[in-house]
Amino acid sequence: MAYKSDIEIAREAQKKPIQEIGAKIGIESADLLPYGHDKAKVSQSFINSVQDREDGKLILVTAINPTPAGEGKTTTTVGLGDGLNRIGKKAMVCIREASLGPNFGMKGGAAGGGYAQIVPMEEMNLHFTGDFHAITSAHSLLSAMIDNHIYWGNELEIDVRRVVWRRVVDMNDRALRQITASLGGVANGFPREAGFDITVASEVMAILCLAKDLSDLQKRLGDMIVAYRRDRSPVFCRDIKADGAMTVLLKDAMQPNIVQTLENNPAFVHGGPFANIAHGCNSVIATTTALKLTDYVVTEAGFGADLGAEKFMNIKCRKAGLSPSVVVCVATVRAMKMNGGVAKADLGAENVDAVKAGCPNLGRHIENLKSFGVPVVVAINHFVTDTDAEVQAVKNFVAEQGAEAILSRHWELGSEGSADLATKVAELADAGTANFAPIYPDDMSLADKIQTIAKRIYRADEALMDQKIRDQLKLWEQQGYGHLPVCMAKTQYSFSTDPTLRGAPTGFSVPVREVRLSAGAGFIVAVCGEIMTMPGLPRVPSAENIHLNDAGQIEGLF
Repeated sequence: MAYKSDIEIAREAQKKPIQEIGAKIGIESADLLPYGHDKAKVSQSFINSVQDREDGKLILVTAINPTPAGEGKTTTTVGLGDGLNRIGKKAMVCIREASLGPNFGMKGGAAGGGYAQIVPMEEMNLHFTGDFHAITSAHSLLSAMIDNHIYWGNELEIDVRRVVWRRVVDMNDRALRQITASLGGVANGFPREAGFDITVASEVMAILCLAKDLSDLQKRLGDMIVAYRRDRSPVFCRDIKADGAMTVLLKDAMQPNIVQTLENNPAFVHGGPFANIAHGCNSVIATTTALKLTDYVVTEAGFGADLGAEKFMNIKCRKAGLSPSVVVCVATVRAMKMNGGVAKADLGAENVDAVKAGCPNLGRHIENLKSFGVPVVVAINHFVTDTDAEVQAVKNFVAEQGAEAILSRHWELGSEGSADLATKVAELADAGTANFAPIYPDDMSLADKIQTIAKRIYRADEALMDQKIRDQLKLWEQQGYGHLPVCMAKTQYSFSTDPTLRGAPTGFSVPVREVRLSAGAGFIVAVCGEIMTMPGLPRVPSAENIHLNDAGQIEGLF
């Protein structure tokens, strides 16, 4: 049987005007700010008007550690949302926006796949409604104002050696990781070391995704630490007087974007912090608004559950007062075989023993997710090469872990293929058995929070922190930041910091290379192992294959 490609399916989509999609969840045309015919922003006045409504049930979709075999977390998120609507539930999807850097690098788009996609796919994976450009511009404005302040006399007495505000661009560009700025003589300012991160690692991105409204946004922006004086006292964004102008640039970007699935169900696509170097969840304002509009909200957290789900629970839920009712952990037979030692080229052949050998990775994620007090169901994202015996091996393993695994064929069949998964998820959500709690309290020391995640989630022997890092954490505690949660920046490919160490490794340590204070976002970043906050392009970047065809359509983006 010949299957259509994701892009072919997306181009055949029978999209409805975005006003019809908004009407499904009670958003009138007057409360939509259209960007063309198939996407819009939801007005702040409408968001304010629904705050007194009761919340629906929140469903988190996460996954095993990603492998080249593919897991399909976004595809499952979309398929589950469509499946819930198919079985008569009022549901919608909330996911993140895609970063240009990975789209032109190696990751590809982020709109689902097969018959479980969100459209318009090309626009979502490119400029969309301009949110990322606004974030980049707001961040860059602050960068310019810091150097401008230093140039015009440095009234705040900033130590130019201790400017901690890095620049950003939404592209993978390793050459910009470490640079020297302001060369060229007196007219260009004072030379200093600087560097770039990718936009999705910007604290401005984190703030946009955690802020509750525009006033909260401006306060958080003002709270960002941009530099230190010689006496090590902090200089804040509000001291530079950039917070007001940055808020103006971000005004429209704060409003959630509404689009639709292939089955014309509503979806919010808003915000996009990376999960391996940031907290990896869509915006709080999108999730909390969706919960007021539907009975079930399906959202995802980036990469594997050791990163995205951990940060969703310990950072986003803690900050926003959210409480998930169910967690869906996505796995594939192919990924289990790869975790079991099978090469990618050999994944098409049946190998039940390899499936069993790879299942411990899934088992550890299930155990971790249960530790947050939330019921877990495993979605086996179906591939056409899966055999009945391989699928049954995964189901048997998951049953031994005290959970249920359900085969879902949403990629191939859309909501028809995800109806069984949706039925189980709704049943668990409606049972109300979740007793959610983060795995560490606010008042635990910062060092102990890092150790807790390393030991309880990664199963490391310890997190390695030298005295300089421990002293820095203690200083932040003395300055009143000790209550903040921790955002671990770590490879997504392994529980460890070694991306080649698959499965469920033990007997390793997690080296913490540096720590960063995101005072506005409200968390401490612990940079572990060799993880980079500015990715590089691979030897053959996806950009080499992206072009317009003779019909003016985009090829190679997905």
